[in-house]
Amino acid sequence: MKLQRKNMLRASALGALVVSGALVLTACGSDDNTGTGGNTGGKPSAAAGDIKCDGAKGKLLASGSSAQKNAVDLWVKNYMAACSGVEVNYKSSSSGEGIVAFNQGSVAFAGSDSALKPEQVEESKKICTGGQAINLPMVGGPIAVGYNLSGVDKLNLDAATIANIFNDKIKKWDDEAIKKLNPGVALPSTAIQHFHRSEDSGTTENLGKYLKAAAPDAWPHEAAKKWPAPGGLGASGSSGVATQVKQVDGAIGYFELSYATAQNIKTVDLNTGAAAPVKASADSASKAIAAAKITGTGSDLALKLDYTTKAEGAYPIVLVTYEVVCDKGNKAETLPTVKSFLGYTASDAGQKLLSEHGYAPIPAEINGKVREVVNSLS
Repeated sequence: MKLQRKNMLRASALGALVVSGALVLTACGSDDNTGTGGNTGGKPSAAAGDIKCDGAKGKLLASGSSAQKNAVDLWVKNYMAACSGVEVNYKSSSSGEGIVAFNQGSVAFAGSDSALKPEQVEESKKICTGGQAINLPMVGGPIAVGYNLSGVDKLNLDAATIANIFNDKIKKWDDEAIKKLNPGVALPSTAIQHFHRSEDSGTTENLGKYLKAAAPDAWPHEAAKKWPAPGGLGASGSSGVATQVKQVDGAIGYFELSYATAQNIKTVDLNTGAAAPVKASADSASKAIAAAKITGTGSDLALKLDYTTKAEGAYPIVLVTYEVVCDKGNKAETLPTVKSFLGYTASDAGQKLLSEHGYAPIPAEINGKVREVVNSLS
């Protein structure tokens, strides 16, 4: 008990010391808009021939989801190097703030980790003259479940067990439910300390969608940006959760895969019912996104993800970020740049850049439709 209390106190103290200048993307809901990530330095990785400037000029303002911040930084670096005289400024805030800014007419497009609600689409008609806001899926990525458990380098969990851990019902690492999923693994009796986001978070909401769909009996909570379950400790941003998991033996938490990679945190392999547990990776997340269905109509490409997929090699705890833009009624002064920039992000070169930096490219069939819609913007 003394050791556990010491770890708890240590975790609380470390929470106060989480640095705001993390070198990985800041997850949804964070108010840290200054970090540009550790992967954005160096020379642009796309040749100028990959980018069609097509009359782009002036300044393009955008804001929203911070989950895609590092991806956008990479795209902007390459795009501005190819298209002289163009400045693209993406403010990383949160999905909700981005949509508000878009519907106020202060940005040309917004990033959101959730598809627009009907009332948001209705409000957008005031800005999109003769049209409305639409969802264009552009960035995908896995939400990793990271853990820190001395002596255990590989761990398999399923949706129900993850739900019961975060619901404060499974309290020890040698619980029978965990042992059953990990035969032959010497699991210690260490107390489980689970960490979650302390602020509203799109990452939290997407994890909740997965648990609600894949383990409804174990996870009675509705998916929401605010953490809904009892117990555990909150930390600010995915960077804060990752830091706590990294420091506390017996800890478990959730964050975008880039955090686990940057801090060398072990991640759970997910037992989905497929032949083998699935590791969190850009490739496995992309396979899960490939099972998504387009539920939007017309030019809107909102997706419904299949969180219960048992497809081989598909990791279903995923997040998709949409670029929100007017289908019609875009401002004449920014339309060429919007089409040019989003045309690049949806191109083979733009999507390839995602897989090179830990994100999941949008599957080709869906991405092909995104390109068609971008070309049709007016």
